[in-house]
Amino acid sequence: MAKVQLVQEDLDFLKALHKNNNREWFTDNKDRYTAAQQRVEVFAEALLQQLQLHDVIETLSGKKSMHRIYRDIRFSSDKTPYKCNWSGGFKRATRSRRGGYYYHIEPGNKSEVVGGFWAPNAPDLKRIRDEVAFDAAPLRKILQSKTFVANFGTLQGEQLKTAPKGFDKDSEGVDLLRYKQFLLRRTFTDEEVLSPSFVKLVSDTFKNMRPFFDYMSEVLTTDMNGIAL
Repeated sequence: MAKVQLVQEDLDFLKALHKNNNREWFTDNKDRYTAAQQRVEVFAEALLQQLQLHDVIETLSGKKSMHRIYRDIRFSSDKTPYKCNWSGGFKRATRSRRGGYYYHIEPGNKSEVVGGFWAPNAPDLKRIRDEVAFDAAPLRKILQSKTFVANFGTLQGEQLKTAPKGFDKDSEGVDLLRYKQFLLRRTFTDEEVLSPSFVKLVSDTFKNMRPFFDYMSEVLTTDMNGIAL
């Protein structure tokens, strides 16, 4: 595969858009947008190819993974029409593979990748909590591994202030039971984003989410006796 690399103009366009977030400026600079978008599409396609080396992905192409730059302002107090980032996501294939991958490119050292479970439904959240309440050690081992800490620091996501209803507040795993979201996040500098190794860096980061994803996938596709749901 030919070397894929984002360029400074891809970030500069977003910086300029942030200062001029209106349709007239965007129309006047449509060529800049199109050129940058095409480079990000190439990046996304290369990232998909790398992901497919270590996971099974449902998303059909890098282009299809990308989110639109146009904001939905119908129910927002912020009426600026455009997002000031490049972003997209990849869905893992089949019901047995849970979790998803998200990438976000934004100047000012604000780029990041995120994986996990943004809004688990009530049955899935209950199943996760039941497993953690029964034995928190397997999940804790993953979260405390050197690879996890080096890439993501700690598990992130919205939490309750105390144990959820129906669970013991003195449980050994109460800190994990309080999570309502389960997110793995890693940020990148602008220098890293423009590096020729950025595609591999992002892919490797996604790969390092797998122990967490594999644990969650097993929990969410089997009952407490390990029988497939």
